[in-house]
Formats: sequence, C-alpha cells, structure tokens
Amino acid sequence: MRRFLAFLTPWVMVGALSGPAPTAAAETSPPMNVNAPSDDSPTPPVAARQPHLVHSPHGDREDPYYWLRDDQRKNPEMLAYLAAENAYRQRLMAPVRGLEEQLYQEIVARVQQDDSSVPAQKGSFDYFSRFEQGSEYPVYARRPHARPAAGEQLLLDGNALARGHDFFQIGNYEIGTDEQLLGWAEDTVGRRQWVLRFKDLRTGQLLPDRIENAEADFALANDNKTVFYVDKDRQTLLGKRVMRHVLGTPVSADVEVFVNDDDTFYLGVGKSRSERYVVIVLQSTVSTETRMLDADHPAGDFQVLIPRERDHEYQVEDFGDEFIVRTNWQAPNFRLIRVKASEVADRSRWQEIVPHRAEAFIEDFVTFKDYLAVEERSGGLSKVRVLSWDGKRDNYVTADEAAYTMALGANEAPTTTSLRYTYTSPATPASTFELDLATGQKTLLKRQPVLGGYDPKNYVVEYRMATARDGVQVPVSIVYRKGTKLDGTAPLYQYAYGSYGASTDPTFSLSRLPLLDRGFVYAIAHIRGGQEMGRQWYEDGRLLHKRNTFTDFIDVTRFLVAEHYGHAGKVFAMGGSAGGLLMAAVANLAPLDYRGIVAHVPFVDVVTTMLDESIPLTTNEWDEWGDPKEKAAYDYMLSYSPYDNVERKAYPALLVTTGLWDSQVQYFEPAKWVAKLRAMKTDTHPLLFHVNMEAGHGGKSGRFQRFHEVAMEYAWVLQQLAAPTPTP
Repeated sequence: MRRFLAFLTPWVMVGALSGPAPTAAAETSPPMNVNAPSDDSPTPPVAARQPHLVHSPHGDREDPYYWLRDDQRKNPEMLAYLAAENAYRQRLMAPVRGLEEQLYQEIVARVQQDDSSVPAQKGSFDYFSRFEQGSEYPVYARRPHARPAAGEQLLLDGNALARGHDFFQIGNYEIGTDEQLLGWAEDTVGRRQWVLRFKDLRTGQLLPDRIENAEADFALANDNKTVFYVDKDRQTLLGKRVMRHVLGTPVSADVEVFVNDDDTFYLGVGKSRSERYVVIVLQSTVSTETRMLDADHPAGDFQVLIPRERDHEYQVEDFGDEFIVRTNWQAPNFRLIRVKASEVADRSRWQEIVPHRAEAFIEDFVTFKDYLAVEERSGGLSKVRVLSWDGKRDNYVTADEAAYTMALGANEAPTTTSLRYTYTSPATPASTFELDLATGQKTLLKRQPVLGGYDPKNYVVEYRMATARDGVQVPVSIVYRKGTKLDGTAPLYQYAYGSYGASTDPTFSLSRLPLLDRGFVYAIAHIRGGQEMGRQWYEDGRLLHKRNTFTDFIDVTRFLVAEHYGHAGKVFAMGGSAGGLLMAAVANLAPLDYRGIVAHVPFVDVVTTMLDESIPLTTNEWDEWGDPKEKAAYDYMLSYSPYDNVERKAYPALLVTTGLWDSQVQYFEPAKWVAKLRAMKTDTHPLLFHVNMEAGHGGKSGRFQRFHEVAMEYAWVLQQLAAPTPTP
C-alpha cells in the first residue's frame, strides 16, 4: 500500500472532471483567506498564511500553509479554499469544455462496452468478469467448467452494489473450497478502509456478517466458515492485527491471532495457490517474513517459515512436500531454490534451481507438475521463461516488437499442461495467450478489442537508450503514429514513476490514442528508482541516491529533444503519487524544459510527512526515503523536497490533482504546494488545482468517469499547446 496510484499504468489518469459546489456556509460567508475568482476576471484563490513551526531534531521549519491540514475533512475555511480552487480550474478551462467532451467521446467510441475477461478455471468452475453496455462497474460471474453451456451464475454485480454511492470499488473477492461461499471487500469512500461482506451462493442470500476497517485481502479457511482478515489502525491505516472470525458470530468476538509490532512492515493475509495454507506475509522495503497455518485446522497456530532478517526478501509457494522459494539471499536480483517443507529455514538444505544472474531480475514464478514458469526482467523488459523440471527445456516466449511487456497470467490449476500469460506493447492491445508447455504452441485467447478500425500497424514502437549525466544508459519506450515527423516539430508527452522498485512497463493505452492521433510522441522513461534494469537500478534511485530519479527524467527529456522526437517548446510531463513527487522535483530543477507538467496526487512535502508517524504510510517508508530523525537523511530529503524548494522564479504551466479522501498522499500536501507556488512563482503560466471531493488516491471509481478524467487532462494539455509559445 505504498504511494502508488491505484492503477500504476501510464494510460490511466487520476483527478476528476469537476468539483462540487461550495457548501451553503461557504456561499454566504466566504472566509477571508480565499480570493475567489469573479465573473469578469478569473483570479486565482489565495490561501492565507498562518504561523506554524514543524519541529525536528535538527531544527524547526516555518510552514505557513500547515493550517490546510484537517484530518477530519471538516474545516470550513479549508473546504472553501478547495472549492475556490475547483471553481478557478473550471473557469480557466471553460474555453476547452467542448474539446474535453470531444476527447471523451473519442475515447469512449474505441471501447467495446459489453466486454468480458478470459475465463480462468479454479476448481469446477470458470471465473470471469464482464462489463455491460453503458455500465460503470464490472459484473463477476462463473460457469461450470465441464458444462459451459449451462450458463453463468452471477457472483457480484458492481453496478447494483454501487447504487447510492459517489465512490465504489471491489478490492478483492474469494471463493470457499466448497465453492458455495463468497466473500468480497468493498470501499464506498476511497480511503481503502475496506468492508468485508459474505454471500451464500446456494441461496444467493447475503450473510449478516460485516467486517469493517479491514485490508482488502483476506482468507477463507477450508472449513468454509472461518475468515482470517487484517484489522487496520484507524489513524495510520496500517494493517495491525490478523483476526479470526467465524461466520455467524459477532465481530466483537473475533480472535486476534497475530499482532504486527513493527510499523515499518506492511501486513497481509491470503491463501496459498494450492489452498493448503493460510499465509500471513509481513513485507518492508527490504525484508520479508512469512507465516503459515494448515487451512484445514484454522484454530491452530501460525508457524514462521523463514524469520525476518534485514535485507532478505523472499516469496514462497508450496509444491507437494517441498517449497519453492524466490529469495534475494546472496542474490540481489533473486534466485529460485527448492527445499523440503520441514527444512525451509535451513539454508544449507536449499537446492538452487534458477541461479542468480546480474543481467536478469526474477519478479515472479508459477509451478506446474512438469514445468516451472518464471517472469523475469532483462534488458529492461518483462519476459516469460519456461523450464522443465527434468532439465530438458529452458527457453523464453518470443516477441516481435522493440518494446513490450509479458507477464504471467491466471494459472490457478497446478496440474494443467498449459500456461496463461499476457502480452502487450504501446501498439498492441492487452492480449491473453495460452502456451502448451509440452509443444510450445501459442494460442491467442483474447485481445482487448479497440473499436473504430484500430490497426497496430499504424503506430511505431521504439526502444532507445538515453545517456544520463553520469553516463548511465536509461531505457526509453517510445510510441507515435506513422507519419508523425521526427524533425523536432512534434509535441512530446513524457511519463515516468521511478520509486519503490516499481517498474513502468511499455503497455497499450486505448485512451492515449487521441494524443497519438494528434501528432504527439509519447515516451516512458524507465528511470532509476524502478527495477527495470535489476535491483541495483532501484538502489540507485532511493534514499541518498533519490536525485538520480529526477535527473534521469530530465536527461531523457533532453535526449528526446536532441534526437528530434519533440520540439523543445512543446514538451509535457506527467506523473502521479510518488511520480507526482518526480514531477514537482522536475518543476523545481528544470522548469524551462517543459511547456506543461501534470502532477497527479503528488507526494511533495517529504520531510514533514516523514517526520509525522500519525500519517498513513510514513513508518513503512523510512527505508524508501530515509528517516528524517537521522541528520544525513534529513538534510538530503530537505534538499529535494518539492514543497521546501519552491523558489521565486518562473515555472511551467501546472495541472495538479488530489482526492480529499486520499489515504496514500493526503490532500493537504498538494494543497500546500499549490498555495506556496501561487505566492512565489513569477510567471503568468496557468496553475490549476483540481480536488476530487468524493474520492481517494485513484480518483473516480467508474470506468467512464476515468475517461472523463483523461479527457480533462488532455484538454488542458492541448489548451497549453494552443497558447502562444512561452519565452524564457
């Protein structure tokens, strides 16, 4: 639950089309701190300055906009200020309202609205999801595997469940081993305090059990009545306790089976792929601990497999009477070992099956009776490798494009002889393949439909290496429409993330097509801080090396301009969450390189947030950003923290978004940043702040609402592009 967007893909944006009207109190008595725009002359809101000291072991800092923080989201002055920002954004974008609607219609016209996923077998059923014409939310269903003609059984109708809610999301669902018990997690606020609910599939009746303030992941024991779930701290929203609930009994009687006493670890619970075990996983930035319980005996005790140890991360899958372990012990890019289940903690008994390689990072794996499939990253790209247990086969699934993404798909049945995997590229829509593990024959099961006569051959995909200022080669995925002139005249849209070791893969985006068809070149910078080039790529972009993330992005921009992919005066940048930190840092470091910057839910107040252990995620992330109680970490973070480094100078045009109920990056971080920018920037370029008053980190929850958000963003970009070219 780090500072990721809910969907970390560059083709889905956050934000919203418009904010709500101010409250009645705000309308009748506007607070003195807001200079609301008039009908005749749009004037940006001005936030009041109020004295406030932020304390630290290394000295105090003045923060005049700290008052914008209200953990209850009820302060009328704060709400009025946010409403004024929304009104100002709407007024300045009014001239492109028609363009915004046009972009939305272009995107929606490409969507196969009554689409469905590829069914995946689990037990005696095939499970799938589908969208109905015009619907916002998915429907989850299943049908008998042996009798597909028998028709579907409805599991969950997201549209019915969402009625009456401004926000709705299903985070997870699980089926009991008797195949007649359904449990799911839902959120109607956007703050990721999930509610667990249950249904008897024999009768279709909802059970009275309702578990609130939980994580989305949970496990159903094999007795089909015992539920293990994670209870969250209501202040920090961290998972604190694993609880055991018996259906039909009061939640107040639930039994605590594990307490997380270290707030630097995230806590999760689930089921092993074989369904033999209930699994508790504790994960920090640099360490893992896994505990298992026989799922047939839910009243038993969880046993630690491999005790936590700093700088040891691992992942376990049971395989008969053995475990297969993905481990970075003496292997920075991970390796795979097998060991008897009873000896898993004894490293002298580990047998290596896939060795560590400096040039390949192992991300995931899945086991079959006769084969092992590995998802690995080499040359910056995600690939699928297949090995046979008898050692006779070891090969990669082939690809024909310069930049692409392969990943392991839904493989719930360990005894099958077929492997599901997914493939996509910036030009090829998401595709699901089935690979015959014995013959190597590939079968395309489904490709994301794109209406309107879309042809991948009309688009060009390139994969280049840009030289960073320290000589490191940074991969860049590029896509543009055929016929776009690469003579330095095209507008350029550049995206990156670059944190937590989260790799940003080159994938297809249906909603990106309006930009490509208008002559934009779109680029993904695979900067340090991700893991595209292995674990060291991440190490070189975190803690005291974080500045590499920012300078890599800037150096990729300059490379693309020098190589004539884009015009120096038509470069736009976009990122969200920790990628929003990237955008804000780039705005401080190289404002003249960008015509406009879009910062979604940006993490911008690094030092203040990392000093405050009451804020969700802070304690878990000291190994990512640093612990500011340590002087070296404090000074380094302060040197790049965007909010602390706003200067009296010219900035590019900026579009900033947030969600009032965001649990990952609190709304007040971007609010304070915008207020400070308004007070200090010396240019006349537009600075717009959009606050989604009904949602959290991922923006609106419905699929068409998200397309509205993309259209808003693109309309803003095109509005800036149409304006006179700014001069330095």
